[in-house]
Amino acid sequence: MNLELRKIQIRDVVFGDENKIENNILSLNRISLTELIKEDKRIKEVDFDIAKPGQSVRILPVKDVIEPRAKLNGDIFPGVFKEHMEEAGTGITYVLRGCAIVTTGPIVGFQEGLIDMSDPGAEYSIFSKLINIVMDITKEEYLDPHEHEETVRLAGIKLAKFIGEIALGCDSYESELYEWKSIGKKYEEYYGLPKVAYVYNCMSQGLLHDTYFYGRDTKHITPSMITPLEVMDGAIISGNCVSPGSKTTTYHHLNNAVIKELLKKHGKEINFMGIVLNPLMVTLKEKYRNCMLSVKNIEMLGAEGVIISQEGFGNPTTDLMVVCQSLEKRNIKTVIITNEDAGIDGMSESLPDSVTEAKAIISTGNSNATIMLPKVDKIIGRLKEIEKTTGGNVDSIQEDGRLLVEIHGIMGSHNLQGNTYLSATTI
Repeated sequence: MNLELRKIQIRDVVFGDENKIENNILSLNRISLTELIKEDKRIKEVDFDIAKPGQSVRILPVKDVIEPRAKLNGDIFPGVFKEHMEEAGTGITYVLRGCAIVTTGPIVGFQEGLIDMSDPGAEYSIFSKLINIVMDITKEEYLDPHEHEETVRLAGIKLAKFIGEIALGCDSYESELYEWKSIGKKYEEYYGLPKVAYVYNCMSQGLLHDTYFYGRDTKHITPSMITPLEVMDGAIISGNCVSPGSKTTTYHHLNNAVIKELLKKHGKEINFMGIVLNPLMVTLKEKYRNCMLSVKNIEMLGAEGVIISQEGFGNPTTDLMVVCQSLEKRNIKTVIITNEDAGIDGMSESLPDSVTEAKAIISTGNSNATIMLPKVDKIIGRLKEIEKTTGGNVDSIQEDGRLLVEIHGIMGSHNLQGNTYLSATTI
């Protein structure tokens, strides 16, 4: 399996008469974008805006963030728009770096968050460093929350694909080549290096808490062995409204920091054997079943060490812990990545579940810590929705325009795939 990523660095995004990339400046025609998105008759109104790093701009409530991408021959995000699909992780994919699609509009579920483009909130989110093409969607009144979520999700992916395709004629890009070999060849080629695998937990709990793999809701699949190139090429997209701080957006999936580090060390310090995608389920029986199947797949990969990342908080910590416990009991050394929910004073129990076998834990910080965000010059979206989101409350909006929120409320602030600036130390 071979994948080439042709990365085009976008220096600026503007609205203009045509859709084009010229001198690394992305120009977008508002009318054509509106016509594209309103092909879905469930969308009543749509508006577009641009938020740039350093601007006094606040975006909320944010539903998803997607990096614009397109295949030279084939479909990016396979399984989303067509019944027939090709395997992700092969061929040539164009990537527009430095910009992203951000979806907003009336709130779907209470667990949506904000992006600040300037200090101090900007220091908690990688999205503040991107030029964000913000799409504000208003649904038709008859849609229920689940159809509302689907409408916004598909609109974001559709726009990311459309804008990504503007790059297909560009000849100025940075090329990255990736090769993924079979398990047998990796054994043979890097026999002396420690064999490491990655358990990729993904939200699959229904109630607006879902992830999609090749277009299929992951709560309907069992743990599966997948390749990192598939993840990097759009096989997984976000469809959930979990806590914004720990939410894995589609951008996070495409740019998973754990995968990037494992690939960087592959063949040098470790032998990266593969990934097990583990759906995080609701009932204890389903959790134990998926734990058993995940561990079986890890053993089939021959891994001696494993990294497990989490998504969400609360009962997903049980999935994290039982998989860690089962692996450690089989003498497979395991490192887990989780956040802490230690209360605003940091004195509460940090984790809702734990096992003695979890001896190597990477913390992405206390999500309950609070921050006072300054008044900004421009709001894209609806400020009042902060009262109904995780990390906010009815007292969040101050009389002088400032905003008091928990770190939880900032999109991706303690992302559990490593795309974060926040961490913790032992004192």
